[in-house]
Amino acid sequence: MHRIVLLRHGESVWNMENRFTGWTDVDLTQRGVDEAKRAGEAMKQAGFVFDSAYTSVLKRAIKTLWLALESMDLMWIPVHQSWRLNERHYGALQGLNKAETATKFGDKQVLIWRRSYDMPPPALDRGDPRDSRGDPRYAGIAESEVPLTECLKDTVARFLPYWNETIAPAVRAGRKVLIVAHGNSLRALVKYLDGMSDDKIVELNIPTGLPLVYELDSKLRPLRHYYLGDAAEAEARARAVADQGKAKT
Repeated sequence: MHRIVLLRHGESVWNMENRFTGWTDVDLTQRGVDEAKRAGEAMKQAGFVFDSAYTSVLKRAIKTLWLALESMDLMWIPVHQSWRLNERHYGALQGLNKAETATKFGDKQVLIWRRSYDMPPPALDRGDPRDSRGDPRYAGIAESEVPLTECLKDTVARFLPYWNETIAPAVRAGRKVLIVAHGNSLRALVKYLDGMSDDKIVELNIPTGLPLVYELDSKLRPLRHYYLGDAAEAEARARAVADQGKAKT
């Protein structure tokens, strides 16, 4: 049996402000820092030790990983970063308040942009200050691969090659792996592992800072999965994620 742990970054500044974040590189809040530390403590208490870790190139995920590994006294393990683990790109919605966007465009339209599997939000214009092209962390990537917007289907398509070519071989070789990423990039992996339908995956919410353990067979098919900690707390935090996108007064 193989075990991997998936961890969504701690609460970010724009999570707190109810903004669409995507590829914008925002930091953790103090609550997010505390969530990351507690995640590390929970994994250590449960007896988890990792050989390597994988994360995105966005600071909220990187810092969460650092803090969790510090809590586990594992800051020395190899860490691999890839843009393929980045959050879904929210296009022209990035930086906008979700409630204000719902007021302007209507709840129904914003729900489609947020939760449709294959309908992306409006794309950024080339040259928009939020465009990641020209950012040095993406310098080695073909310009056509740096998105101006994405739907969840697009996120799945860019995440899975990294899983199949890089992470999965390490897991099969017996390495103990921690993946620290984002709500939508982790949903991309969960969809693949669990064989979830397009309709079901859009209903899934992954809480910030709560380790999600997957036990896999020799072919990396899930045997079971569970959150570390109290099940009721995990459910409540998942509901809170779902409520974040709703219009607020």
